[in-house]
Amino acid sequence: MAVESREKRKAKVLEVLNKARAMELYAITQYMNQHYNLDNLDYGEMAANMKLIAIDEMRHAEMFAERIKELGGEPVTAGDGKVTKGQDVRAIFPFDATLEDNTIDAYNQFLEICRSNGDNISMSLFQTIIDEEQIHFNHFDNVAGHIKNLGDAYLSRIAGTPSTTGGTTKGFALPGVGA
Repeated sequence: MAVESREKRKAKVLEVLNKARAMELYAITQYMNQHYNLDNLDYGEMAANMKLIAIDEMRHAEMFAERIKELGGEPVTAGDGKVTKGQDVRAIFPFDATLEDNTIDAYNQFLEICRSNGDNISMSLFQTIIDEEQIHFNHFDNVAGHIKNLGDAYLSRIAGTPSTTGGTTKGFALPGVGA
């Protein structure tokens, strides 16, 4: 059985790291667009959480970029999709839950590619980020469920709440913030 060269194995890891980075860059722009729209619609609490989740995605994009550079690669700078703009508040959270669910699935596959190519550091990075993506999924799925089950009663409770995110860069999934 022929063993692949270290360079070929590293190239496979770099490929999935860059795919993941592109996914994060897309999520950042999607979530920030939603943050602005939710804030504009006066759903401050939702807007604030969306901003914090976007900040988490920014951290993830940077973590992937740093690992790519450690391996001698060049991080991608473009997102992996086109931002969906002007979504109704009822459409945002199921949309984002699906996005996070698909991300978790992809990252689990990427984690296995890292494992099978002998890169436990990148594998561990994916595991850490998967854990945070699961927190995001749970939040989006819960809010989508509340909107579906409670409708306007839930939305009216959120309407008029402040979007007091200020200058924070801590994100949503970090201890003591958000979830």
